[in-house]
Amino acid sequence: MKVKEIQELISFLSESGLEEVNIETENFKVSIKRSADQHVVSAPVVHAASPAPVSQAVSAAPSLTGSNSENTPATTDNLIEIKSPMIGTFYRSANPESPAFVEVGSKVKTGDAVCIIEAMKLFNEIESEVSGKIMKVLVDNAQPVEYDQPLFLVDPS
Repeated sequence: MKVKEIQELISFLSESGLEEVNIETENFKVSIKRSADQHVVSAPVVHAASPAPVSQAVSAAPSLTGSNSENTPATTDNLIEIKSPMIGTFYRSANPESPAFVEVGSKVKTGDAVCIIEAMKLFNEIESEVSGKIMKVLVDNAQPVEYDQPLFLVDPS
């Protein structure tokens, strides 16, 4: 199995929402597991001599000290997170010349575009799943994001 094929498996795993993929043939065994904070891939070769195990670890801890800290609420008990539905690169606007989809204090309705996440050269418009007021942007523009990473805090009241 080639490294490119393993990378495609990682992409498939991240897009499908599966937690684990195992592939075994006469020559090799690949096990890919996903967890909340890291992805580890190992490919021990059973009968082949030259390829070495492949290992990749990625972690991103969501930061609560994002780029827009003004209007930070004193408590986050009643706030709802808008989370990333995929791994990719977070963009606040459609292009560098355009204004951000939302700012701190913006009112959003369910279905409103809040950002774009680029994954595998595809730009995916992310829509709000909740109505309310944007209280905090948790991710900086052009920052990589992980699956299920909080992007925004929304006050639904």
